[in-house]
Amino acid sequence: MQNPIVSLRQMRRPTLLIKAARHGISTYRREKDLRRLTQCDTPPKSAEHALQLLLLKEEVIEDIRRAGDAGYSVRQHVAIMIALMAEARHMLRATLV
Repeated sequence: MQNPIVSLRQMRRPTLLIKAARHGISTYRREKDLRRLTQCDTPPKSAEHALQLLLLKEEVIEDIRRAGDAGYSVRQHVAIMIALMAEARHMLRATLV
């Protein structure tokens, strides 16, 4: 798998989805939200690993959205996008220190 930051930069999603996710970043709580979104007992230690897991989940949700499937959840997609953006920030900040 390529670098998760590169994957995020290449991602093309609806503007409204991105705006909603940006708005929700301030409510992101890593410990609680990441555990729920990745369905793991303990959240991944590194932001890079978290990003890889979240990218896989987001890809599935995006495929459901594009197919027009009735099972698509905007709420879940926004939550995953919030986590992706927050984890990317966390990873980038860690590399700058």
